[in-house]
Amino acid sequence: MFPFHIAFLSSHQNTMEITVISAQGLKKASSGPFSHRLRPFITITAYPPNPHNSNEKCQMYRTRVDDQGGVNPTWGDKFHVPIDTAFFQNRYSCIYVHLYTKRLITGQVQLGWCQVPVTDIGFLPEGSVKYLSYRILARDGTRTPGVVNLAIRLTSFQQVAVLPDSRASDECKTVIGIPVTMISHTSICQ
Repeated sequence: MFPFHIAFLSSHQNTMEITVISAQGLKKASSGPFSHRLRPFITITAYPPNPHNSNEKCQMYRTRVDDQGGVNPTWGDKFHVPIDTAFFQNRYSCIYVHLYTKRLITGQVQLGWCQVPVTDIGFLPEGSVKYLSYRILARDGTRTPGVVNLAIRLTSFQQVAVLPDSRASDECKTVIGIPVTMISHTSICQ
């Protein structure tokens, strides 16, 4: 085993501040004579959800509808997303960003989506901001000309503590390795 184990301090609420800045180059869902103007908004969901939030499995955050921006909307909306420290340990953790337009009769129509993997966020020093831009994908996963711009900052983030393991003295011993000659697979097949 390892001489140290990692202990996470979960008594403090960890928060990621996500600012949805803007989007550019959006394309209307249809370009016919009855096409509607874009009234875009964005939803954000963290996956996997925070295990300490027992009320809901997956919390969704939504920007306001931008009635003025059209194909280049701006929001500047900030969301404080509670996350667990384990969010950064799971390589499949991500933030899902979905782009919709609001229509009067049919309601919301999805224009596209993107995924912000945890590896792009990384462990930021508390308070520092990371600006990220992502290509928006259509519902079927094909690329669109649209781009969404985000800013991510870790606030109220409890640091990871590394504590010495009491079993380390019993389990960790010096080992001398003996080199092994590698046998070529070609010599076996002949």
